[in-house]
Amino acid sequence: MTDTTDDIAEEISFQSFEDDCKLLGSLFHDVLQREVGNSFMEKVERIRILAQSALNLRLAGIEDTANLLEKQLTSEISKMPLEEALTLARTFTHSLNLMGIADTHHRMHKNRNVTQLARSCDDIFSQLLQSGISPDELYETVCKQEVEIVLTAHPTQINRRTLQYKHVRIAHLLEYNTRSDLSLEDRERLIEDLVREITSLWQTDELRRQKPTPVDEARAGLNIVEQSLWKAVPHYLRRVSNSLKKFTGKPLPLTCTPIKFGSWMGGDRDGNPNVTAKVTKEVSLLSRWMAIDLYIREVDSLRFELSTDRCSDRFSRLADEILEKEGSSRQDSDRGQSNYSNQLQSSSSLPSQLPPRAHLPSCIEFGESQHTKFEIATTTDYMPPNLQKHNEEGFSKIDSEKADNGSQLGLTSRGSFSSTSQLLFQRKLFAESQVGKTSFQKLLEPPPLKRASSAPYRIVLGEVKEKLVKTRRLLELLIEGLPCEFDPLNSYETSDQLLEPLLLCYESLQSSGASVLADGRLADLIRRVSTFGMVLVKLDLRQESARHSEALDAITTYLGMGTYSEWDEEKKLDFLTRELKGKRPLVPPYIEVGPDVKEVLDTFRVAAELGSESLGAYVISMASNASDVLAVELLQKDARLAITSKHGKPCPGGTLRVVPLFETVNDLRAAGPSIRKLFSIDWYREHVQKNHNGHQEVMVGYSDSGKDAGRFTAAWELYKAQENVVAACNEFGIKITLFHGRGGSIGRGGGPTYLAIQSQPPGSVMGSLRSTEQGEMVQAKFGIPQTAVRQLEIYTTAVLLATLKPPQPPREEKWRNVMEEISKISCQHYRSTVYENPEFLSYFQEATPQAELGYLNIGSRPTRRKSSSGIGHLRAIPWVFAWTQTRFVLPAWLGVGAGLKGVSEKGHADDLQEMYKEWPFFQSTIDLIEMVLAKADIPITKHYDEQLVSEKRRGLGTELRKELLTTEKYVLVISGHEKLLENNKSLKKLIESRLPYLNAMNMMQVEVLKRLRRDEDNNKLRDALLITINGIAAGMRNTG
Repeated sequence: MTDTTDDIAEEISFQSFEDDCKLLGSLFHDVLQREVGNSFMEKVERIRILAQSALNLRLAGIEDTANLLEKQLTSEISKMPLEEALTLARTFTHSLNLMGIADTHHRMHKNRNVTQLARSCDDIFSQLLQSGISPDELYETVCKQEVEIVLTAHPTQINRRTLQYKHVRIAHLLEYNTRSDLSLEDRERLIEDLVREITSLWQTDELRRQKPTPVDEARAGLNIVEQSLWKAVPHYLRRVSNSLKKFTGKPLPLTCTPIKFGSWMGGDRDGNPNVTAKVTKEVSLLSRWMAIDLYIREVDSLRFELSTDRCSDRFSRLADEILEKEGSSRQDSDRGQSNYSNQLQSSSSLPSQLPPRAHLPSCIEFGESQHTKFEIATTTDYMPPNLQKHNEEGFSKIDSEKADNGSQLGLTSRGSFSSTSQLLFQRKLFAESQVGKTSFQKLLEPPPLKRASSAPYRIVLGEVKEKLVKTRRLLELLIEGLPCEFDPLNSYETSDQLLEPLLLCYESLQSSGASVLADGRLADLIRRVSTFGMVLVKLDLRQESARHSEALDAITTYLGMGTYSEWDEEKKLDFLTRELKGKRPLVPPYIEVGPDVKEVLDTFRVAAELGSESLGAYVISMASNASDVLAVELLQKDARLAITSKHGKPCPGGTLRVVPLFETVNDLRAAGPSIRKLFSIDWYREHVQKNHNGHQEVMVGYSDSGKDAGRFTAAWELYKAQENVVAACNEFGIKITLFHGRGGSIGRGGGPTYLAIQSQPPGSVMGSLRSTEQGEMVQAKFGIPQTAVRQLEIYTTAVLLATLKPPQPPREEKWRNVMEEISKISCQHYRSTVYENPEFLSYFQEATPQAELGYLNIGSRPTRRKSSSGIGHLRAIPWVFAWTQTRFVLPAWLGVGAGLKGVSEKGHADDLQEMYKEWPFFQSTIDLIEMVLAKADIPITKHYDEQLVSEKRRGLGTELRKELLTTEKYVLVISGHEKLLENNKSLKKLIESRLPYLNAMNMMQVEVLKRLRRDEDNNKLRDALLITINGIAAGMRNTG
């Protein structure tokens, strides 16, 4: 968990947390004694005691003595040999991670032991009914709610996936330890398991040794779905349904899904050249494959459970029809057996014994993924026998294309096959597609049923499984790049096709008095299909607006029409609207363009091939005008025309919805006028009404606006932009969904989900919301099923409350004027420091490990949008990440103190206090800044300056620390608190519990940075630095 989750405001008991910390700490100490010896452990303990003593004295206000102890601590660290410093950094990093695991377990355990959690469905439904909302209105609003959580691959997850798994396993062991029925032997075995896990942690390399590919990132995201969300979703929906039934008398409809999931992993190409059209197609197909594979396992379990013979007459007839059809197909198969018998014998002889676990049902879980680990690997040129006759006609062309494009990538089931084993695999694949069940499968499965009346559900679900298996096989062929044809009678393409037989099973059970069975595993599967569809997560595409302009430049120049990007906005709109109304393709099939433009056009062609069944939205980053949206609509339309012409049939699904993303302050200010202009165009308005049910999505970005103008100005401009966009859509009768591009840290729009939604402008959350969850927040919020259920419930209740009881707007116009004044002063101060002070960039590079963050290998994309050393082209994540490491956390507060001081001195101090008490938006903004200030540490930032910054620039650091104190002073005055986090003692205590390790880690980082900057090629020093970065990220509990 991180400190920005929704539990931060809840008072909690620390006894169980401290007990878990002591247990893990003691076991870790024992492991280290075996691994590194008593002598080194004595040094570790000495460093920890020095750091703890200095902290205690500083908290008590005895600054001089604390400074002396910190100098002694710095001296001892500086004298350490490199190997010892590396081991010490690893020790403290693991200690902080173990404390984080204890915190996660503590929150899970607390949630389960509370009768009615705050912000739960029971809590909020009760509040709404008491406030006058009718049961019918409550029920209707919940059923119509549309929330989508979009998982992104933003590079802020510092831990390797291997370590994340080990952390989850330790958390599960702590959970097991809370059981009251454990015997002494059970507890001894549990302790042994914990020791093994901690030993394994210590002996595992903490650092990624190579950058992940976009496919790696997508696999990590899909793994969160498989390991946690797959289990959490049915539990969450049962909770919503039970609460609805309790308060309204009606359960949640079975196929109703208040929350769905999307992804940017493999689709976000903004500034990331590694995300190509080919990658997007592979990731989308991989997501489909995993969905089908999960459904196969669930259907297997369901067949085992539904052994009852009670069913409706209609269902019995269906089962009879399936048996009859299978009987005739078996006869046909027997007659054709000889055609393929030789092939079967050569590719898959009968095994002499069953493989491990073959006797177990597929529903059994072993606490880890049961998926075959698929990797992208090079395929062979093997041609299936039944398709060899087409070789001369079509495959020579394919082979020549392979030669031109390089090796084709494909999905294989055991990593990189040798050519022989891959040949056998593919022969078996194609043989099975013609012959039916192999001898091996017959050995594992019982003989087919002769009478439908004995087990009708197993018969119908058997056909469902068979179609799913064929669908999975089809996807494997597509990923391998082999030819295949979709057969709608033998495979599934849409979730509705899969839901049909499942709902028939449900209706039959209900009508025959077996509702208890219907509402069990079957209901869970129906809810999963309704939530995850056939793709688990729909993939969004994202690209920068300038790349679309470049593509249109190439096209218009080629056609002799001039240069598109040089036209004014009106000329662009005239051209785009005219082409959109036309029926002919714009892009000639023989056009020659550069590689960047080709990639853009290829992406649109892949989008046309996959369609809206697999893909979600097309997001335009750095959008600023109506023409940015129409440009994408035109390129999308043209690609669909080309694909339809090529294949001779319509593209699958509908067009992707196009979502402008307004990011910079200027773009946020232009958002309302841009949307008004867009809907004043008849073609676009009619297109949205016809193809998207009169529904427009608009995204607002928190990261770049914060880096552009500072956190306070960004927050206010985002608030106004949402008001303006909502008003513009209302004028044209268009329903609006706002998509929030929030990061994990406060500096990038992060914070508690509930608080964020409750502080949005009135009318901006009307039953629908999209929001990104990025990097470390994905694992923190959704990595464990119990925490995922809680987070999904909080999303539901927060959106429900914001819809039925919208937050209060500013009470009077005067408050808006005060906000404008704060924003103006804050922005001026921020920009004068960050962009106009010629020394600031050098100070930033010297005082933080920003330049060294690139060694982390935590993301597939570059740290800069363009090859420039300025802050303007630096991405927001490394900007925030670097300042978080030094405990300055500057992006979240710089300029705020100047703004608050300026308006207070103009006589608005009382207004600010009233705004804090009565305006949710202003209160949440101040509260989040207060939380950040509690994590900042002036002595630590001063230590970085004294050791790393050249003397001529240290004055800038001194001024910034004065600004930090000014911000703290005015935040406390406005909130009425005497000390930071006075109203959140739980969070304050959690932060303080980590400080002894965290402070020592910062001092080690400074020492390692000093050495590394004198010896840049020293890989051991680089490793030591990266481990300190990991440790500080673990201690701060968020990164970028």
